[in-house]
Amino acid sequence: MAVTVLGLGEMGSALAAAFLAGGQRTAVWNRTPGRAEALVARGAVGSSSVEDAVAGADLVVVNVKGNEAARAVLASAGSLAGRVVVNLTDGTSSEARGLSAWVAARGARYVHGQIMTIAPAIGHPDSVVFYGGDEAAFNDHRGVLLLLGGRATFLGDDAGVPALFGMAMNGTMWGTLNGFLHAAALLSSQGVEVKRFVEAASASLTGLLGYLPSLAEEVDRGEHAVPFGALKHHLPAVDDLVRESRERGIDAGLPSYTSELVRAAVEAGHGDDSYSRLVERFRSAS
Repeated sequence: MAVTVLGLGEMGSALAAAFLAGGQRTAVWNRTPGRAEALVARGAVGSSSVEDAVAGADLVVVNVKGNEAARAVLASAGSLAGRVVVNLTDGTSSEARGLSAWVAARGARYVHGQIMTIAPAIGHPDSVVFYGGDEAAFNDHRGVLLLLGGRATFLGDDAGVPALFGMAMNGTMWGTLNGFLHAAALLSSQGVEVKRFVEAASASLTGLLGYLPSLAEEVDRGEHAVPFGALKHHLPAVDDLVRESRERGIDAGLPSYTSELVRAAVEAGHGDDSYSRLVERFRSAS
């Protein structure tokens, strides 16, 4: 198998290094040639042009800044016919679908991948990469792609779904981190060590993650009524958090937004529903 990696930023360099470590013949290209030197010293073939890099490749892996840049790089590759393009560039789901069609029109097979780890973890057995697009192409090259992360999950023939999975993970991450850091500000305003809170609340924090599958099922079914833990019981607690934040001079924007979400749902007659009911608010652009 001959692999070409186009784009040697922090992540692209890690991808190329993982292929080399796995014994793959690897050609590399970067707009700034100096980026390739360390990889060439490890056995990669440096290329002065995209066309030269792609010429002998079965698998073309792209990791650049944005899908417009990915398309421009691939447009300068000469013939893509008969090759598999795996695009590991961040962007929207519609961009991934558009690039998939563009690549297919040039006689190549397209797989879109969303990397869910930092560059130093590339190649680790537990590193996650989501894939979608041409399933046969993915299966043909699955062994090579596993060199990038042991948890390589194919999500179907829609090349945009991996990007959506990535954004869903990032949105969950940022929401969780922002909530935690707001809590950290609140605790430290009283001189409480945040580490002490994490240790004392570890069971509750673990239980919160364990609640997500139930929440997901309610959203998928569109059924939100629950016998306990209803929205009307959240409202007093979130309002207390808003008042506590303001009294301590802590930014109350995050809990205030939550209060507005919950109050609007309760006033709309959904007070006996689960927290999952709030998905309807997020579905509405207004």
